[in-house]
Amino acid sequence: MFDKRKFPKKLADLISARKENFSLRKLNYNYPIIDFSSNDYLGFSSHGLLNEELQSLKKSIKVGSTGSRLISGNSSLFNEVETEIATFHHDESSLLFNSGYDANVGLLSSLPQKGDLILYDELIHASIIDGVRLSFATHYKFEHNSIIDLEQLLKRHINSFNEIYIVVESVYSMDGDHSPLKEIVALTKTYNSNLIVDEAHAIGVLGQHGRGLCNELNIEKDCFARIYTYGKALGCHGASVVGSNDLKEYLINYARSFIYTTAMPEHSLLAIKAAYILLEKTNEIEELKKNIEYFNNQLNSNLDFIESRSAIHCILKSGNIAVQQLEEKLAKDNFFVKSIKSPTVKTYKERIRICLHSFNTKEEIDNLLLLISE
Repeated sequence: MFDKRKFPKKLADLISARKENFSLRKLNYNYPIIDFSSNDYLGFSSHGLLNEELQSLKKSIKVGSTGSRLISGNSSLFNEVETEIATFHHDESSLLFNSGYDANVGLLSSLPQKGDLILYDELIHASIIDGVRLSFATHYKFEHNSIIDLEQLLKRHINSFNEIYIVVESVYSMDGDHSPLKEIVALTKTYNSNLIVDEAHAIGVLGQHGRGLCNELNIEKDCFARIYTYGKALGCHGASVVGSNDLKEYLINYARSFIYTTAMPEHSLLAIKAAYILLEKTNEIEELKKNIEYFNNQLNSNLDFIESRSAIHCILKSGNIAVQQLEEKLAKDNFFVKSIKSPTVKTYKERIRICLHSFNTKEEIDNLLLLISE
């Protein structure tokens, strides 16, 4: 029997508008063979490295966790893994969340209070924006990576709010560029504010043993909180907020995305533990860095790439149709790259987003750049 429920016209019009400007999202699973798109920068997931490490940790585990961590889902394994994460990232404590989205929404929605101010980079990840919107704090965005714009906002509002939180990504997911973290740290000290850094695209790529950009710049202790996501270079799932013992205690009591959700199963915890063990002994980080350097050295000056020394590289190509056509052209030659269209990015800032991996060969890089230049 056919479903006769009526779909609201306003919603149907929104879908139609997406179709008309070639921005309609669809799920796919038939990916081209040569991977220049996934966030599996070190091959921990796709090349089985994580699975091999995980086998050595396997023991009799529960398939499900049976409840939230505050009810029945907590275990000694959670405490063990969180302690190891905090030690690895040189801080007092960490708190695991089911995903990077949950971590960012939980942290930003609960931490800043009414009477506080959040200043965030205009290109910050959507999960942080959603958390900011759920907060009772006042919030303003500043121009991307602009120390000047950020300081002007700080000067204007320094005496009007109780606490000020500055929120940035260390490596931006759509541009691949770095945040000027040292300069921002200097501002936090001048204007007595708190720095929150999302290291989602820096962990496993930058810093000693892939500890991230904050580690590389030696500013870990200058951050109020750092967020590490495990669905990218670490090849598994979940995320943690790293910071002080006081911060962990607060989030356990007030972060709704932590309190009101089923805890991740033990298999996920062991995968995170295995990924951190791998970080300290793998040579994949060095292989990735070699590929990043090689890619940058091979770039044609005629191609409009955003400057980046991360694993993410983007070539700007205006228009949703244009980037879609380029994605399809590359797919015919078995290259898996994704077009990023508006409204995900600004209109006229559409792009092809290329993610480099430790397992990409120089020949693959050469052929990809050749096809793009044609």
